Amino acid sequence: MSFTNKNHNAENLSSFESKNSSLRKIFIVIFILLLVMAVSLPWWGGRSDMRLVSEFCYYLVLAQLWNLIAGYGGLVSIGQHAFVGLGGYVFFIFTVYLGVHPLAAILLSGVFALIFAIPSAYLLFRLYGAYFAVGTWVLAEVYRLGFAQVTTMGGGSGMSLPINIIKKLGDSKFDREMLLYFISLILALSVIASIYFVLRSSWGLALTAIRDSETAAESLGVKKRLIKYSVYLFAAFGAGMAGSIIYLNKLRISPDSAFSVSDWTVNIIFIVVIGGLGTLEGPIIGALIFFLLREILADFGSIYMIFLGIVAVIVMLKFPKGIWGFISSYFNIEIFPVRRKLLISKKGT
Repeated sequence: MSFTNKNHNAENLSSFESKNSSLRKIFIVIFILLLVMAVSLPWWGGRSDMRLVSEFCYYLVLAQLWNLIAGYGGLVSIGQHAFVGLGGYVFFIFTVYLGVHPLAAILLSGVFALIFAIPSAYLLFRLYGAYFAVGTWVLAEVYRLGFAQVTTMGGGSGMSLPINIIKKLGDSKFDREMLLYFISLILALSVIASIYFVLRSSWGLALTAIRDSETAAESLGVKKRLIKYSVYLFAAFGAGMAGSIIYLNKLRISPDSAFSVSDWTVNIIFIVVIGGLGTLEGPIIGALIFFLLREILADFGSIYMIFLGIVAVIVMLKFPKGIWGFISSYFNIEIFPVRRKLLISKKGT
């Protein structure tokens, strides 16, 4: 009887794993199909479609970066918009005043955001928990107020990008928008791939160990400060590049827009929380839901933000791990498997 039960359980386990493997393959096929559609979009979609997907891409980049530092690193920041705005302003400085080509300026924006993040990290990492979160917001406000005083860049009213700089990207509007579209898409895919490989490495294991228990991680030889610094600087670099692309698309920048906590932090946290904190798939699902709700409720004005808040509260109460967290737990699947599994083998078996 016992032998029969063991065989029955083994068959059920095998059937369950086979089903989960099939579901994972279905999700992967859907993901690949969406990727193919995105790559081919300029040849079958319109300019408005490219602008919408470009916007989706840089929101996804910011969501993945915030998820990396908060969901995997335990560094809850409410001031990542500091590096979005900084990247945007650095881009304008290099292109307008120094004559650098826009494509080179995008990379330089990320580099300078990283450079500015080094002294910021030194100060912020002296704070913990809620104090760290508030400190990141204060940093963003310092940047906003600082750039508002720079009269050569329009002060509080901001400045626009000259047409001669825009034309460096292409002769026609379609060519320029297609180039910006592919830059946004490549950045999004690069960030997702980079984070995936980091999380699959020993650094990813160390990062999650620090998040769960800094004391225990240090006792095992994990270099806590180095890991946290590296993640924070990487997020600043990515946010700086995203900021340059955002304001290259908008063609105009101002302190209130560039350092907007609602646009570049609150919305990003919403995306990550409803999608699933601490998963690579979560921000993708969250971004899709955010854009869907925005398109449906765009005509309702301020009610739109209230509705987003209600959705966030409902998701947090019903699905504490986010929508993808619920799907992943229920079906036991991952599109981007980064979790470690402990396998215990018995001697003699």
